[in-house]
Amino acid sequence: MQDTSALYRRRLTRYVTALRNGQPDMVPIRPFVAEFTARYAGYTCQEVTHDYHKAFDAAVRCAAEFDWDAVVPNMVYVWTGLTEALGLRYYAVPGLDIPADVGFQYREPSEDEAWMRADEYDQLIADPTAFLYSVWLPRVAGEIGPVSDPYRSRVALVKAATAMQQYFGDFGPQVERLRTECGTPSAIAGILKAPLDILGDKLRGYIGLTMDMHTQPEKVLAACEALMPHLLHVALTTSDPAGLVPIGFWMHRGCVPFVTPAQFASHYWPMVRAIIEELWACGRQTLCYAEGGWGAHLMSFRELPERSIVFHADRTDIFEAHRVLGDRFCLSGGVPNMLLSHGTPDEVRACCKAIMDGVARDGGYIMDASAIMQNDTRPENLRALTDFTREHGVYSSADSPVDLTPMNPAARPSSLAAPDGAEPGVCVPWEVKRQERQRPPENEELAARIWKEVDAPGCAFIWQMLVSF
Repeated sequence: MQDTSALYRRRLTRYVTALRNGQPDMVPIRPFVAEFTARYAGYTCQEVTHDYHKAFDAAVRCAAEFDWDAVVPNMVYVWTGLTEALGLRYYAVPGLDIPADVGFQYREPSEDEAWMRADEYDQLIADPTAFLYSVWLPRVAGEIGPVSDPYRSRVALVKAATAMQQYFGDFGPQVERLRTECGTPSAIAGILKAPLDILGDKLRGYIGLTMDMHTQPEKVLAACEALMPHLLHVALTTSDPAGLVPIGFWMHRGCVPFVTPAQFASHYWPMVRAIIEELWACGRQTLCYAEGGWGAHLMSFRELPERSIVFHADRTDIFEAHRVLGDRFCLSGGVPNMLLSHGTPDEVRACCKAIMDGVARDGGYIMDASAIMQNDTRPENLRALTDFTREHGVYSSADSPVDLTPMNPAARPSSLAAPDGAEPGVCVPWEVKRQERQRPPENEELAARIWKEVDAPGCAFIWQMLVSF
């Protein structure tokens, strides 16, 4: 039986060496497999979306039976048990709202039913956390909104908070299970989204945001700036403490043609660049999962600090991305999902060979599909990708193994300041609570510490609902 601890260290070293744009012993394989794991393990999409324990089991089975260097502990990331507890209106749940073997879907609101109204930017800007709890959550959560009675509303909030704690708490044992049973590292840790994408995804809707960019662009910009320190806080507090694996940055509609080049330059890139640079200064790398085509913006990414990101190519030409970015950053992806779903194993092998010859020859590349793999990916094609890469992706020479000690520098205050009264990670500041007391606490340091410790999860809950769910 293979020593999983030694296998784990070899794979982690290989993966991190490539992440830092070096040349490991062979091309790492890190497929972002979501509903594919359900198909492979014999589950429906409903089963792995509604019962995350089955999703965990499916991920472990795939990691055990494929020779992969890193996986996401659960790429079917939305647990609909939690979203159903709130009655989230922007989800279609497999087996409940859509067929049981269709992956969960986001529902885009119409312009007049957006979760944030066009005249509410000032509220959001003044205190994003308060706005999310007071305005946004009652609109998106049917169990909490105005039509819900007080009993159902309060119970729903307690259920959802408890469910989130349970769900996230179970990721630690799942990561350990992958390590000990399969010798497989976790591919990412933490989550980030761009302020402009958050506005379009979860607040104004794409249509509403498009109109706002023409009618009130200054308000949109101010909102992006107000969201920025909070999104940075979410990314940092959910990241890998050792700084070895990157933070997942899911890039949605911030590229041409969803925005104009001028809008990208004014409303998308300045905030994204500032967050990524801050994360890098804190010893955290960012995986830019560039959904769609980002070829028009490759030179902007080149401005970032060397090795601070990994650029994942979906519809972006992987060879052009390598030409522009390959000397500075690791790349991943580029194998079309359509090919993995409808092509033949020989066609998959030919595609992998072209990428290894044209992109991976000097290192700094991680084999993966263009986008997250759902249950239409054919197992024989993913097997072909895996086996061909493992056989033909061996380097004749390799860089010295990377140092796997933590790369987290000394703690320092963030340079991305928030407005007074809207501190990231805080719902009700201790200073406010202290003034409300009839007499000051005799041990104020103790009282303040405990207040902050119990206040922080309340803030984490609402921001995770916004960013992760």
